[in-house]
Amino acid sequence: MAEVHVIGQIMGATGFSESSLFCKWGVHTGAAWKLLSGIREGQTQVDTPQVGDMAYWSHPIDLHFATKGLQGWPRLHLQVWSQDSFGRCQLAGYGFCHVPSSPGTHRLDCPTWRPLGSWREQLARAFVGGGPQLLHGDAIYSGADRYRLHTAAGGSVHLELGLLLRHFDRYGVEC
Repeated sequence: MAEVHVIGQIMGATGFSESSLFCKWGVHTGAAWKLLSGIREGQTQVDTPQVGDMAYWSHPIDLHFATKGLQGWPRLHLQVWSQDSFGRCQLAGYGFCHVPSSPGTHRLDCPTWRPLGSWREQLARAFVGGGPQLLHGDAIYSGADRYRLHTAAGGSVHLELGLLLRHFDRYGVEC
């Protein structure tokens, strides 16, 4: 089978109004893909940047896939959360990006967004914390239901990924 190695890191995030940020991440693939080694999801540590600075995570990603075809190419889905002084967590943004399909090193900037909710939910988020969240995580990368949401832009998550492709020509998988 053709193989894809994804080696890199979630470097950090910029542009978020919240502080004490951390990121939950996961990889979604199609049915023809099999994870040979690595973990499919994870979470970074919390970083509290100064105003206007980048939240640094440098969280490693090391994945090895086998595939029978290109359909369902891997994509990373990201959730950025902020933590307040009481340890409560609230959503700062959702985002996703496709893993590049060409070998080499790639720098990616993944923009994020979050649902706004009603004016009452926005007011409660400002004073109490919390706020609306998606019930189903697959709405992050499928645009079918997302167009009906009222959203606000978040910051950007910065990634650096190295990609190695192996045996694509041997198994007739053309990229």
